[in-house]
Amino acid sequence: MAALWYLIPISIGLGVLGLGLFFWALRSGQYEDIAGAAERILMEDDKPL
Repeated sequence: MAALWYLIPISIGLGVLGLGLFFWALRSGQYEDIAGAAERILMEDDKPL
């Protein structure tokens, strides 16, 4: 039972940290062009050696 006094604040802190990182990624534009990277890797022309 005493372990809950440590685990509950740690889990809440990790949840807040994850939520903060998610909002930081949204604000910095990480999710702006999700399909672009997938299309770029397929459509890129390789130069012959």
